[in-house]
Amino acid sequence: MKTLRLTTAATALAMAFGAGTATAENVVTVNAVQIFGTVDPAKINDYTEYMAGVNLYEALTTLDGSGAIQPLLAESWTTSEDGLTWTFTLKQGATFQDGTPVEAKDVVWSVDRLLAINEGPSYLFEGVLEEGAVTEIDSRTVQFVLSQTYAPFLTTTPILFVVNSDLAAENATGDDPWAQDFIANNSIGAGAFMLDSWERGASMTITAYEGYHLGWDEDSIDEVRFVVTNEEATVKALAASGELSMSSDAQAQETYDSIGALEDYRIVEYPTATNFYFKLNNSRPPTDDVNIRKAIAYATDYETIRDVILPGEPLSGPMPPIFADAYPDDVEIPVFDVARAQEYVNASRYAGQGPIDIEIMYVAGLAFEEEIGLLMKSILDPIGFNTILRPEPWNRMTELAGDVDSTPAINQVFYGATYPSPDTYFFTQYHSRAAGTWASMEWVQDPEVDAMIDAARATPDVDEQNAIYQDLQRKLVNDQVGVFLLTQRSQQAFHNCLQGFTWVPMQSFEFNFHTMKWVCD
Repeated sequence: MKTLRLTTAATALAMAFGAGTATAENVVTVNAVQIFGTVDPAKINDYTEYMAGVNLYEALTTLDGSGAIQPLLAESWTTSEDGLTWTFTLKQGATFQDGTPVEAKDVVWSVDRLLAINEGPSYLFEGVLEEGAVTEIDSRTVQFVLSQTYAPFLTTTPILFVVNSDLAAENATGDDPWAQDFIANNSIGAGAFMLDSWERGASMTITAYEGYHLGWDEDSIDEVRFVVTNEEATVKALAASGELSMSSDAQAQETYDSIGALEDYRIVEYPTATNFYFKLNNSRPPTDDVNIRKAIAYATDYETIRDVILPGEPLSGPMPPIFADAYPDDVEIPVFDVARAQEYVNASRYAGQGPIDIEIMYVAGLAFEEEIGLLMKSILDPIGFNTILRPEPWNRMTELAGDVDSTPAINQVFYGATYPSPDTYFFTQYHSRAAGTWASMEWVQDPEVDAMIDAARATPDVDEQNAIYQDLQRKLVNDQVGVFLLTQRSQQAFHNCLQGFTWVPMQSFEFNFHTMKWVCD
């Protein structure tokens, strides 16, 4: 990797604010396959957007590789006996990227902004945080008063990113009181990196904030250049030239084999808590019929998908066994059985009317998802379906997921923990209040499911929570709300000089580039 020294627009901006960025010496180039739809911390909601968010912004807490919550902007916290009042003490010395201190008023304003905009992770706090629930006790103390018991609350705090409220207010208008236009194009957080440049759909560059409260050393990363492409040839060419520092985890196996054969690269494999599903639209024909859903499940060649197309571990239901006490051991691993699939097709209300039209939507350009689509078509068509493959750009898929009538019957989607609690797998994907996102393309809309999720969230008794989660998983599997393909076993290509990568059981938090180093012998 070449050593670069340059002055960027972000450097000039930081100097104007009275804080500098590190000279860009250790530069890494990272491949992403999905576009960065937004960098606004009140709106981010997918894998790539969180990759930006965790580098540009900070929250009160973070988590380590075991999933344990750790202090970040908050140095400590306490909770009341009833679990409704949480008080956080901010650490001294943390500053925003303009050099001003992070204070309690910024936390209050950021949470109020999230709830007012009502996008991103705001749905997690519906009925939990009301207007005025977050208050400044003093400049270093902020208090949250919950409206009801919410057992996973602390586990959600790593995604409550804090915004520089003074700078936002300077760029707000009467028509835009929350400075959405400004924050859509600028990073105004306390993160380790600052947004330098962003070409929508193609690239993004972030540069180190020299005043970052956790500090830097000579091996730290000074600049990260994201290249957005799902073209296998482009990724291989970047590696062949030595420019690639880290690939995405969504390449074809042949690409990993090709890059891994290069002298300066290694392929890292690691288990994850990210699942790959066929998300079946439960509220639209033909997958509104449980018999059709079960037919699709039995018509899925799990072993070929897991062993040949996309490496992964067997998955028995919506949640992997990462939360062992909440995991039901009696739910069986799904099996491939074409004869059983045919029986369910024949038992459905759509039988005897000719081939059943069914769409499979997947991310355009991802070779392995196209292979899975073709495999499914080869199995489904002979048993009574007319399978229509529908590749779409990711941003178009998320748009279609916003309405039950535009969400296709079958959707190939990865989903991993957004916060370290079983609740992340159930509320986000299956609760009626969370419907209308790419994560909830099942459109389950089941009052019984909603009641079970609400009950688990409302009880502070961990054993009782886990019993509910086990019963909930059994119900979702019995209702075949989706097809549970696998838990991803990720592969990524790394340049040998890029060190310090540690997987974290929370969406994209492993891609915190402050924790990585550029070390070349």
